[in-house]
Amino acid sequence: MTPVVETRGLVKRYEEDIAVAGIDLRVGPGEIYGLVGPNGAGKTTTMRILATLLAPTAGEAYVTGIPVTADPIEVRRRIGYMPDFYGVYDDLRVWEYLDFFGRCYGIPSARRVRMIDELLEIVALGAKREAYVESLSRGMRQRLCLAHTLVHDPALLILDEPASGLDPRARVEMREILRELRSMGKTILVSSHILPELGELCTGVAIIDHGRVLRSGSISEIEQSLRASAVLRVELLGDAASIAAAETWLRNDRRVSDVLPAEAGALGDVTALEVSFDGPPDAQADLLRTMIDAGHRVVGFSQATTDLEEIFLKVTGQHTEEAVA
Repeated sequence: MTPVVETRGLVKRYEEDIAVAGIDLRVGPGEIYGLVGPNGAGKTTTMRILATLLAPTAGEAYVTGIPVTADPIEVRRRIGYMPDFYGVYDDLRVWEYLDFFGRCYGIPSARRVRMIDELLEIVALGAKREAYVESLSRGMRQRLCLAHTLVHDPALLILDEPASGLDPRARVEMREILRELRSMGKTILVSSHILPELGELCTGVAIIDHGRVLRSGSISEIEQSLRASAVLRVELLGDAASIAAAETWLRNDRRVSDVLPAEAGALGDVTALEVSFDGPPDAQADLLRTMIDAGHRVVGFSQATTDLEEIFLKVTGQHTEEAVA
């Protein structure tokens, strides 16, 4: 299947500065794919190249299989681009704003009327149809700008910090709209500094720093690449002596490399242990069974997960240490 976004050795140089230093990306149809990185990492430059607003210095970039440098007009027909700072026309009504861009794309009058109603429903602005753009809150303006990117029904949305400056409620609304767009078949390439929310939203991410992709894939794949063994969370019921006995029992298992000091659980006498375990899921199931057979009162057993923010700090920290070395 042809990827919706693909870059190979993408480079963008500004005189002596390299903004993008050989980025490889591959985003399949229907994905919500996140670009994660600090300011100046190369996320916006990469997005602008894909949107045909910048020419790469070297490398290749494709949108739905079309080279962005060979046929930029056709690429623009297939993308909706929303930059981090998006201008709007304050003296237009909401419906007029979308109608204006519909005319720019050559959409017939009858179709524009239906299109405007459909888009306002998608971005939850139907009640603001007759309002002037200047009267909208920041969150509403962001949603209106998102509707603008959808006017010509593109296959790919390129959204640079779409939740920037929004309050928590507006961010939740934006996140739900993006999920709805994915269910409609859209592919979404999105950047954000709000890493926990991006972690919940994305099917895959690329962690970028100094113009390079340090890790890419699903969050679980990146997490697994950062550690050789799984970290299991084992919740136990009992007093201090029984918890200590469980710790000793776990340490005696050859597949267990470490048991973290016990933490008080949220439920009274329940105590949680984090166990570094080298083994596949069936071995984890075997550990649980034998632990219960040994008389330990296990009330919770799961694989601990790491959020995107923690993964980002680990990956960029490793990269910094390697650069110094």
